[in-house]
Amino acid sequence: MQITLKLFASLASYLPPSKKNGIEADIVVPEGSTIGDMIEFYKIPSKSAHLVMVNGVYVNPDQRFSYVLKENDALAICPPVAGG
Repeated sequence: MQITLKLFASLASYLPPSKKNGIEADIVVPEGSTIGDMIEFYKIPSKSAHLVMVNGVYVNPDQRFSYVLKENDALAICPPVAGG
């Protein structure tokens, strides 16, 4: 099945070469894949996966390995933001 993976800021470097606009890529994943599977497969450091959303809806960290992605989902992952 196909989903869109969006990785923001410093995480964009973890995208596959097929990225569309520097921050997202359409990827094919096995049925039953979870958010946690994607984080592990793309070797995104778990500490850097601060804000995770599917189709614009926040997913709690304790749900990442149980949340099963569906066809055409948009998975967005943002790192922590620092500033002052």
